[in-house]
Amino acid sequence: MKIKSAILAIAVCVGFADAHAADIPTVRVSLFSWPGYGFWFIAKEKNLAPDINLDIQIIEDPYESFGQMTAGNLDVASSTGEYGPIAADAANGIKLVAITNPSIGTDKIILAPKIEKAEDLKGKSVAVLEGGLTQIFMAMWLEKNGVKFDEVKYVNVVMDDAVSAMVSGKVAAGEFWEPFGGQVLKSLKGSKAVANSGEEEWLKTGLLGDGLYMSDAFLTKTPEIAKKAMKAYWDAVDWWRKNPAEGNAIIAKGIKFDVKDVEDVLGKDDKPFSGGIYCFDLSQAAQFMGVIPGNPPLGLKNDQIKEHWALTSKWWLKFGLIKKENPIESGISFEPIKSLAQP
Repeated sequence: MKIKSAILAIAVCVGFADAHAADIPTVRVSLFSWPGYGFWFIAKEKNLAPDINLDIQIIEDPYESFGQMTAGNLDVASSTGEYGPIAADAANGIKLVAITNPSIGTDKIILAPKIEKAEDLKGKSVAVLEGGLTQIFMAMWLEKNGVKFDEVKYVNVVMDDAVSAMVSGKVAAGEFWEPFGGQVLKSLKGSKAVANSGEEEWLKTGLLGDGLYMSDAFLTKTPEIAKKAMKAYWDAVDWWRKNPAEGNAIIAKGIKFDVKDVEDVLGKDDKPFSGGIYCFDLSQAAQFMGVIPGNPPLGLKNDQIKEHWALTSKWWLKFGLIKKENPIESGISFEPIKSLAQP
């Protein structure tokens, strides 16, 4: 009798656990292999969001992630921060909800051997991710150095392929972030970095950095779950700040990078300029987004997202990726970060 009672009790407990698990909503998150997006793995491993189930997928092409979001197969994506105007113009049901990590040196313009200056690139091929910040950074650097943005040929490649294209001589230059830029400089004798995102002229624009995106359906149909997902991300950043060594190891495992490569991007601690990006906390991101008072670090400004929107829109118009400059509210949802950051 005791055995039967014990079995029944176990069955009841298992059934309760299964029912409880079934009640926990799943949030489908995508990212590509990059340390700045790896905080999702910390949130999951450390159970920082016990009332949501994070289903994390690595998709190397961000435009594939955005397509999956539009199709209703993803809720959240971590990617570079320039896609908002393109999403707004396409009315594809995606919103930027935060800028997360300003780039402070990880992004570099690298020239191949025998290419000495921007003028040498006229008519040649350069490696970028078309429709991404790498393309805008390259175009701005070219024009700053007297070459029109459309006097080169843009080769659309993800970062692994960009390294191969550069080393094999298929392209004469490229925009690379770490650890891929370091791989080029190490593998290709005579290559050189001629600009990086840590230089004041680039840093002050707030252009180069990462963003967080959510689908309209996720934001409107399940706003509280969207808020919990965003909170999980910032809680993971806070956890990493207190435990950088363990956090970097978790991220390295999640994205299948060496820990050293993660440290080169994030740093070994949370001090500015210890790595190639600066990881905003919730308040700093909210200041950049203009939803709470105060200025974010690095000389950036409160509500700088408006300048960011205008700058990226300007360049997507030039490249023909959008038909017009759309109002910022058509591509950005301020509600999740506002509701989290405001007292």
